[in-house]
Amino acid sequence: MRIIGVDPGLRHTGWGIIDIVNNKLIYVADGSISAPVSLADGNRLFFIKQALTDLILQYKPSMSALEQIFVGVGIGSSLKLGMARGVALMVLAEAGLQTKELPPRLVKKTVTGSGSASKEQIKSMVERLLNITPKNEDSSDALAIAISAQHIGENNMISNNVKKNKSLDIAIAKALLKEQNIK
Repeated sequence: MRIIGVDPGLRHTGWGIIDIVNNKLIYVADGSISAPVSLADGNRLFFIKQALTDLILQYKPSMSALEQIFVGVGIGSSLKLGMARGVALMVLAEAGLQTKELPPRLVKKTVTGSGSASKEQIKSMVERLLNITPKNEDSSDALAIAISAQHIGENNMISNNVKKNKSLDIAIAKALLKEQNIK
């Protein structure tokens, strides 16, 4: 199974693609879509739409995931984030992809074991789980979203009853042990 994780934003939309083969996480690609700030909002959204469509055509994911909106920054920021998220949802639906929408705390908890993990902690675990260095913070978050999506049951889009995936738990435990041995 190939999963594309999307971390939407009007300035930077992060994306990350992983494969799941025999319960193993395999890194495919990551990056971010950054529309020129000189463009009007409508043109920036169109830029995101085109770039995300091209990524889907290039990598052919079988499933997608993106984070739910965390409201609390500011009304204007939330509105712009919502517009970018809407475009991403539309592109993913247009491609016929099942899309899992994940709460930010669930993504953090799934990848790091703590629902209040910092961006640095998320990046560190993504590096360990996939044995790569993400291209940037936005793509690191998108890879974490993709990793979290595979952790949730096939027919369970968002649920309080998250099923444990032993292979991910084992991978996290191994990465933590490896980190302790390095120090």
